[in-house]
Amino acid sequence: MAIQAEHGPMAAPSLHSTSIRYFLEVAGSGSVQLAASRLFVAPSAVSRQIAKLEDMLGASLFERQPRGMALTAAGQRLAAHLRHAVLDAEHVIDQVRQLGRETSARVRLCCTEGFAADFMPAFMQDYWHAQPGSRVELQVGDPGSVTQWLLRGEADIGLKYAVAPEPGLQVEHSSRAPVLAVMATGHPLASQDRVALAEVVKYPLLVGSAGVTARQLFDLACNAQGLRYHAEFVSNFSSVMLPLLRSPQILLSGPLSVAHRVRAGAVVARPFAGATVLHQRRLQVLSLEGRTLPTPLRACLDALRGAIENAGALP
Repeated sequence: MAIQAEHGPMAAPSLHSTSIRYFLEVAGSGSVQLAASRLFVAPSAVSRQIAKLEDMLGASLFERQPRGMALTAAGQRLAAHLRHAVLDAEHVIDQVRQLGRETSARVRLCCTEGFAADFMPAFMQDYWHAQPGSRVELQVGDPGSVTQWLLRGEADIGLKYAVAPEPGLQVEHSSRAPVLAVMATGHPLASQDRVALAEVVKYPLLVGSAGVTARQLFDLACNAQGLRYHAEFVSNFSSVMLPLLRSPQILLSGPLSVAHRVRAGAVVARPFAGATVLHQRRLQVLSLEGRTLPTPLRACLDALRGAIENAGALP
């Protein structure tokens, strides 16, 4: 099919053309400079290819903003279509290889680090037992990285805490994930079914860094009640905080991240009384919007849902 431009008919760009590759890199990074560094070319070369593609399609694909390049509605639609096409092609190639090697499909997962220390290793052990020979790739990062890996097609399924839907992503599973007050079994507040925010802030806290959702929601709740707290330890790596927890400290966490310690009787996890904002967070399993997951990925997704449901019910 030809696309009519002002100066005559032009062939539609190939999926593997330079302009398409450069477009996807800018769409993923949000920056011509960053895209150029990843592609090992000059920024001017990237800009020329983007302009060429926009001229070919007769539509503006990016809004040039002070902080970078933002996709227009047309750009978002093109990027989504191309990502689906690339992922579908990769999985066809995987399937062909499986026929020759008799191996199981590749599964590319990503998650935030709170799930990486205990939940994901346990899940993968069970998954490998059910699907022997499966090839699993796991990337671990902050919530923003999980989003970008999915949008760029670098991961198939993502797991993270979120407070709102994100453009371009499909929610495959969602469950409540309130921020909990985690403490030693002998802590003065451990005997309560629910804890008051005003009581919790009286104790030294172990909290995530400013970009962590639990920390963000906790700060909002404290501001709403005019409360201040003492953060004795701050880290963007929650897995290091749980082993450090000692009474009378309190750790802010989600249910799935501490379920194994709660079941072992090492700590207790208490929800907050009132403080509605601390109950608004969701645990989400995500994929790229509009994509139909192939059978092996759908099987992994079903197994992941089951593992979350089993692990998330705290005693």
